[in-house]
Amino acid sequence: MVLFLTRTYFPDGTNGKLECEGKFICYAIELPWKNNEKRVSCIPEGKYFIRKRYSPKFKWHLEVVDVQNRSYILFHPANNALRELNGCIAPVTKLSGPGLGLLSRKAFAKLKDFVYKALDNKESIELIVQS
Repeated sequence: MVLFLTRTYFPDGTNGKLECEGKFICYAIELPWKNNEKRVSCIPEGKYFIRKRYSPKFKWHLEVVDVQNRSYILFHPANNALRELNGCIAPVTKLSGPGLGLLSRKAFAKLKDFVYKALDNKESIELIVQS
């Protein structure tokens, strides 16, 4: 399965649209682009893979693997990129400004269910980040 994250960049955050085979899944918010600096920048555009991950803080969520010079790039709920993200990607139901969104937990549950079904069927999940 291939997921496409199509981004629009702003000085205060990055907004995106997540789709699979032309079907809209949810919007996404991220930090602004700052040359892939750890904890302050979104990740570079490119091709990645996604896997399941568990942590006490986020419980079951998604991890973007093999991001150059970065680790623990996660998909997890957040509604304000500058306040709640350290380079991760937050699914949101609605965009409300650059790097801002609404109803993130709802969008995250939808994305997680969609991706986990494919992973449980032994499919690989590719993420293509583009603008």
